[in-house]
This record gives sequence, structure tokens and C-alpha cells, in this order.
Amino acid sequence: MPAIVLMTVALVAVTVAYRTYGTFVARRLGLDDSRPTPAHTRADGVDFVATRSPVVLGHHFASIAGAGPIVGPIVAASFGWLPAFLWILFGAVFFGAVHDLTTLTASIRHGGRTIGDIVEDYIGVTGKRLFVIFSLAALLLVVGVFTDIVAKTFVARPVVAWTSALLVIVSVAFGVATNRWKIPLGPATVVGLLGLVASVAIGSTIPLEFTHTTWVLVISGYIAVAAVAPVWVLLQPRDYLNSFLLYAMLAAGVVGLFVAHPTLELDAFTGFQNESLGFIFPILFVTVACGAISGFHSLVASGTTSKQLDRETDAKFIGYGGMLLEGVLAVLALIAAGVLSRDAHAAQVGNPIAVFSHGVGGFMSAIGIPESAGVTFVALSVSAFALTSLDTCTRLARLLLAELVTPGHQNSGAAVPLLANRYLSTAIVVALGAGLTLSGKFTEAWPVFGAANQLLAALSLLSVAVWLNHTGVRSGFVVVPMVFMFAVTLGALAQLLWTNLQRGNPVLTTLAATLLGLAIVLIGLAARSLSRAAAAAAAR
Repeated sequence: MPAIVLMTVALVAVTVAYRTYGTFVARRLGLDDSRPTPAHTRADGVDFVATRSPVVLGHHFASIAGAGPIVGPIVAASFGWLPAFLWILFGAVFFGAVHDLTTLTASIRHGGRTIGDIVEDYIGVTGKRLFVIFSLAALLLVVGVFTDIVAKTFVARPVVAWTSALLVIVSVAFGVATNRWKIPLGPATVVGLLGLVASVAIGSTIPLEFTHTTWVLVISGYIAVAAVAPVWVLLQPRDYLNSFLLYAMLAAGVVGLFVAHPTLELDAFTGFQNESLGFIFPILFVTVACGAISGFHSLVASGTTSKQLDRETDAKFIGYGGMLLEGVLAVLALIAAGVLSRDAHAAQVGNPIAVFSHGVGGFMSAIGIPESAGVTFVALSVSAFALTSLDTCTRLARLLLAELVTPGHQNSGAAVPLLANRYLSTAIVVALGAGLTLSGKFTEAWPVFGAANQLLAALSLLSVAVWLNHTGVRSGFVVVPMVFMFAVTLGALAQLLWTNLQRGNPVLTTLAATLLGLAIVLIGLAARSLSRAAAAAAAR
């Protein structure tokens, strides 16, 4: 099978979906620019900052992409490329993009509050606390897994580390120039991109070599600082400039793919059961993870993106469009794995970033880019994804921790507890994430991360469904993916609980059991809320 067939189908599918189903969902949500967004009504210069849609898309896409849509499809290809491809496309269009757009809109309509805070309005204080605890557990998994991915990338490609450091410096300069010196975005972007190119050129000649443990500590220190700084200092400008790396990598990879015209060597389907992963249902769906739907996106959408949106209608472009773009990235990752034989894939699946870097770097060589340079550039792009997700994730975790310990809504004027202090809460999150990374349990943690991530998506869709129900909007387009994701993820968590119990892994066993229990209780609370709402409507 020619690999370009898969990419062509994917590009056509997401284009049509954006113009048709994306428009349908946006209309059902009633996006309206006459409503002022929280970035205007609650502007504070730190978290609430009205920003142009291309910049917000850069932040949002760079934050949600991370390494998930790369690692997940490559690992899931163990079942063959066909089931993974079908789930990526179907999931991204009808599940993931709907999830991202609806959670972003829900946050906008509730003053930029997070999904956890919105849960309190419709499911109650207990529901909110359980949701926040669940979200914190999922975010800690993200911090632990992605820190490990970045550290291993820096160890394998030392030149990527120095380039990444230079990109941070350029990003801070860009943020100061556009927000303090008020330089227009156009000229600043040109200079920023020149700085980005210079960083790649200079950094690629200077390796920065440390051990894996040292890199874990350095990365932890970086995300701790990035998570407490005002968004305009690093988060916005770094994500905006990094997004050009992503776009360039995607464009060069796709064009190179069409020129190279490789053939898929991996089997289309290898069987319903995989020795290392388990049964295709439900494990395939939680293994693909972010390439099809991701609960982490709801935390990004409601935690940072909703606070930067200039207009309501930008939500479709950023929420629905951003997820479709991630689906294309996932297809490219799947193709990078698909050009390998079954034996080669089995031998390299434990290092998915290397599979992706060498695969896409090889495609780039077809358009005149030296393969070694292409591999380094792809590895740099992946590390940029993951670093972006890491500090966004840490920021979200400290906001959620503040929600957990602060009575009532955060704008209620109540005294702020000690754990809501942004420096202390950030330190706690970073320390726990680093501890998970240094435990060396990446292989075992990824399936649990995938299941937790997808279950978080189901819970977010549940909260959106309850909100839409209260506002009188027909919510079938949310309920159908919600029910399916609950069936998939609850089954996967139960299976992973049993597997880790047999392996004698107490940390992941406890985590899986906790996540499973929290989800079941939240479902019960939401069902009771829906029942009360239905009874009230009938009484009227």
C-alpha cells in the first residue's frame, strides 16, 4: 500500500470535516462575537490576555500536541496500521475535535473557568473535587511521561538540548518586544523566526551532554519557572514561535512523503490480540490516545486557551481545527512506523520518538534536506512539543490544586489557602512528576496515562452534556462520543489494574484503582444531576 494514499485520505477528510461537521457543532453551540470573551471581561495581564487567533492557535496546538500523537500511533501500530488509521481519523473528527471545541466554549461561557470549576455548577462541590483530583492525577502522569521523553531525546541528540535553550531565550525576547515595547506582530514575527532559524543553526553545532537524571532535574526546574511566569513572558511567545517549527516539520514531512512515495511494509492488521499490549478492544483506543481524542485538551482549552481568546468564533478555528491538525500529525507518525517491517517495528517500538524522527527525517531527504539534519530537526520539533505541553501542564496542575483547596469559586474573595500559593503548588507538582519519571516506569505508565487521558475526555464530555442539558441545547453530538469513551476507558482501566496487580507494581495499581473509582463515583453524581434536571423540566 502506498503511504501517500493514507495521507491523501487524511488531508481530504479533515478539510471536509472542518467545513461541514465543525460548522454544525459551532452553530449548535451558538458561537457569537457579540458576547465579550473572558480575556476582555477579566483581563489581568497574567492569565487573561486577549490575543490574536494565530498566536492562540500556536499556544493551543503546541500545548495539546506534545508527544502523545506521535508515541500513541507508533505503539498502536503493533495491531497493524489499518485499525490505528481508522480510529485516528474517525476519532479526531467526531470525538476529539468535538471534545476540544465544546470544552473551550463551555469555559468561555463560564468566565474562563476550568472544566473542574464548571462541574461544581452542575454536579456539585463533591463532583468538582473528585474531578479535580482525577485531573491532577492525569496531569501528574503527563508531567512524568513527557519529562522522560524530553530527557531521553536530549540524551540521544545532545544538539537538540542546546537549540531548545536558545529557543527559550528568543521566545522571552519576542514576548517582551510585542507586549512591553508594543512592536507589531508582523515585524516581530519576522525577527522572531530569524532568531528561531539562528537558534537551530547555532544549536545544531553545540552538543549539550548530561545524564538522563540530570536532564530530568534541569527540565523540572525549567517547567517550574515557566509555570509561574506571566503567560506573555514565555508561554505565549514560545508556543507561537514553536508552532512554526511544528508547521514546518509537518509541511516538510508531508511534502517529502509525497516525493519519496514510500510503501507501507507493516501489516495492515496483525490480529485482535497483541502479546505486549493485550486485546485490541479496548487497548487500541487508549494507546492511540491524543491522536484521536485527549482529555488533556480540555484542561488546556479551559485552563489557558479560553483566557486568551479574543472572539467567540475563534473557538472553532482553534478548538476544532487544532485537533484536526493533531490528527494529521498522528497519521504522519503512523506512516513513519508503517514503512517499517513487522520485525523492525517490534524491535524499535520501545523508542517511538526515534522511529518518528528517523522516519520523517528520511522523508525529508527526498526533497534535498540531508537525512541527519532532518532527523535532528524532527527530534527538536518533538522536544519542543513536549516541553510546551510540560509547562502548560504544570501551570494547569497548580491552578487545579488551587481550585481543590479554595472554598467556592476562586473569584469569591475567600482567603487563599497555603496550598493555593502558586509557587508552593508548582513545586509540589514538579516534585511528584519528577519522582514518577525517575522511577523508570515509562513503559508501564504509558497505557495507564492513555486510559486516564481518555477517561478524562469522557468526564469532560459528561460535564459539557450536563451544561448543554441545562441550557436546553440538544447534546447528542456530545453524548454519543461520551458513552463510547466511558465504555472503552473503564474497561481499559480495569484491565490495567489487574495487569499491574499481577506484575507487582503497587504505584500504577493504586493509580489505576483510584482513577477507576473516581470515575465511577463521578458518573453516579452526574446521573443524579441529570435526573434532577429532567424532573424539574417535567414539573415545569
